[in-house]
Amino acid sequence: MSSPPNSPTIELNADAAEPDGIGARLRQRRKVRGLSLKEVARRAEVSIGLVSQVERGLTMPSVRSLGAICGALEMPVGWLFDTADAGDPDDLVVRRHQRRMLDLGAKGMVKELMTPDSCTGIQMMRLMIRPGGSTGDTPYNHPSGAKCGTVLSGQLMLEVDGDTRRLNTGDSFAFEATRMIRFWCESSETAEVLWIVTPAVY
Repeated sequence: MSSPPNSPTIELNADAAEPDGIGARLRQRRKVRGLSLKEVARRAEVSIGLVSQVERGLTMPSVRSLGAICGALEMPVGWLFDTADAGDPDDLVVRRHQRRMLDLGAKGMVKELMTPDSCTGIQMMRLMIRPGGSTGDTPYNHPSGAKCGTVLSGQLMLEVDGDTRRLNTGDSFAFEATRMIRFWCESSETAEVLWIVTPAVY
């Protein structure tokens, strides 16, 4: 079975894999559920190779594929996010020290959730895209909603329906989520981006 279309991956440095990283958590959950790689791949409609590489910390799947794998494991994607101090959950405010983080590896990016889980209609994230970080070579989209944001620092390369734009600090963007996109950082400076999506994807 091949990986579905519109499912870019982020190639990670093998040294980036950590004992408590995303791959290790997915593998632990799979074992707890008593599922084989083949069964998880079948349920998620992705390749066995992709699931194996993700578990070993060699590849990071797209948002869509990651959601499908988590769905196959019957776990919320939110379980993969870390927080230094969760504290008491608030359905209105997320304090800076309570932001949950998802590190996509040494050559990828870090995402911080800035909105509470109780609000599923919209989601705000802070993206830190390291030099060389990327959503992959294959554009992707979502079936509904919209996306917008602004570059807080650095430069962001954004491709929408084959049209590539360079966004500098202070530049903003917005587009329907159904459009085919990918983005990356090709400069030597980490790009910091405020990214807003509707509906929430995590």
